[in-house]
Amino acid sequence: ILSVWIASIFAFATCGDFKGKTEIQVTCPKVNENKTITAAFLPIHSDANVCDVNWKNYVLTGDCSSSAQFYVTFAVFVFLYCSAALLLYVGYMNLCRDSRNLPMIGFIVTLVATFLWLVSTSAWAKALTDIKVATGHSIVKELQPCDHQEVTCYFGSVTSSGSLNVSVIFVEILIRLGITLSGICLLSFVAHAT
Repeated sequence: ILSVWIASIFAFATCGDFKGKTEIQVTCPKVNENKTITAAFLPIHSDANVCDVNWKNYVLTGDCSSSAQFYVTFAVFVFLYCSAALLLYVGYMNLCRDSRNLPMIGFIVTLVATFLWLVSTSAWAKALTDIKVATGHSIVKELQPCDHQEVTCYFGSVTSSGSLNVSVIFVEILIRLGITLSGICLLSFVAHAT
């Protein structure tokens, strides 16, 4: 439970306040205009009006905010559950030792929470991949105004998603470690109880 508790803190810390953007440099030879369009994501949108094109009408592919929200929200729920379980196991150890059902119930709830945690992490990993595709170098090919001869688009930059990558990798490792350790602890606890 301790490893899952740490993973929930880490997930919230790495993803909770992330703000990213993609910059596209737009040139209009007809009106001699060079500007940079900044598209913020999560969700992915832009409010610029460049080269007589309202870029607000052109949305980048995908809205991955629901996966990020699911991941962070579930991290908060896991944090609260693990806090309560740690309080129960550490603070009321005699209650856990006297009851044969309480450790098994805690183990089952931990397995369900871990499975859902794995699902939310997988959804977030997929969304992170989609974000990288939607905001990467291929963005210029995806936007319709960039196909016209009057508008020339160049990829500028994208916010680094290093902390988001680390969140997925680190949480996966901690979840797998937590499942293994929970199984070992439950088996030893049940063996001592019988």
